[in-house]
Amino acid sequence: MQRRTLLQAGLAALAVPTAMTTATLALAQTKPLVEVWKDPNCGCCKDWMAHLEANGFAVKAHDQGNTAARRRLGLPDRYGSCHTATVGGYVVEGHVPAADIQRLLRDKPKALGLSVPRMPIGSPGMDGPEYGGRKDPYDVLLVGQDGNATVFASYHR
Repeated sequence: MQRRTLLQAGLAALAVPTAMTTATLALAQTKPLVEVWKDPNCGCCKDWMAHLEANGFAVKAHDQGNTAARRRLGLPDRYGSCHTATVGGYVVEGHVPAADIQRLLRDKPKALGLSVPRMPIGSPGMDGPEYGGRKDPYDVLLVGQDGNATVFASYHR
């Protein structure tokens, strides 16, 4: 009987690290992956990616190909910004707040994705101390498959 108890205890001890590894992997897999194409020297892109990571996203960056990615994904140039991303089958262009991406993934509208055209000061990644607290008004656009857009969220402070 003692031998069987020791064997069971040993097997249980071996299972604990495996269970912890599986739990850790499961947690990592719950973070939506945002794949970003950007200029390698762009600081605001890095700040935007840090904003996403701080808000529950995993980020994979490609230090080239922003314009090519935008065109490949079918987003019209008029919605362009300094970085292009994909997440959950959607395109995300520019300094879109993490909360709006979370809403997009939750609501799952029929659309190409979201865009914050240009680079408005005060948007995530464009809100560092070098801007002195300035916050320009901007809209997050929901871009349809046909290339037309509607306002998804407004930031008019």
